Amino acid sequence: MPEKTPIAQVYVVSDGTGDTASAAVRASMLQFGTPWRLRVFPETRRPSEVRRVVGLAADAGALVVFSLVEYEVIEALRVEAANHGVATVDLLGPLINKLAQRLHSEPSHQPGLLHGIGDDYFSRIEAVEFAVHHDDGANVHTLYQADIVLTGVSRTSKTPLSMYLAQRGYKTGNVPLVPRVDPPKELLELDKKKVFGLLIDPRTLTTIRQARLRAIRASPRTAYTDIEAVSTEVERAQRLYRRKGWRSIDITGKAVEENASRILEYFEIAHGQASR
Repeated sequence: MPEKTPIAQVYVVSDGTGDTASAAVRASMLQFGTPWRLRVFPETRRPSEVRRVVGLAADAGALVVFSLVEYEVIEALRVEAANHGVATVDLLGPLINKLAQRLHSEPSHQPGLLHGIGDDYFSRIEAVEFAVHHDDGANVHTLYQADIVLTGVSRTSKTPLSMYLAQRGYKTGNVPLVPRVDPPKELLELDKKKVFGLLIDPRTLTTIRQARLRAIRASPRTAYTDIEAVSTEVERAQRLYRRKGWRSIDITGKAVEENASRILEYFEIAHGQASR
């Protein structure tokens, strides 16, 4: 019986949220085909806390990746790791040192600056809550409060785009266009500068819908995936966008980040704003 491949353990230790370090670890692990597990220890700002994490890492045989800025905390982690034989990676230290040399300046060594609690932080939280409450056509009676409203036929990435834009601080709602059903009047009455109509190649959309139906173990052969019906849906949506003067965004083959950037570019031009 073949031996199971051991699961690599990676512990992220951060004095902030740990999001940046986690993203770096995930990007790096994509280069390997081995199973792995990530555990994040955010808001770690005391020597006693990093010593505890290192002890856990020693028991699990984990690699410790840290993004810390306070010297005392970093030194405590390094000493404890050396005592336990735990391998570590310092994500910020080398970069901060190089910048200090280049800028001829001393860093503040103040933790948590990237995700500091301020007005911007709370506006993003509010935007995410708005997106959740206005997803997939919900609560259209308060849709007028949105900064951005996305609309489109089923499976055009409305929800992922809404959540991404909300993370950037924009209150975003999305409303689906359903065959043989009139769009809600609340959508039709919005300021046209707020609304973005999502378009996609019908054949690509058909493939996406078929994959979705297979994933939920439903028959992939329905009107929902019929190429002629799908083409009609997309054409109907496009006519609506033109009639209402809404900016259309073709999402075919593009990542969420790219589509969001295009939406924000048009939004900011229309409203005379700088990027948030």
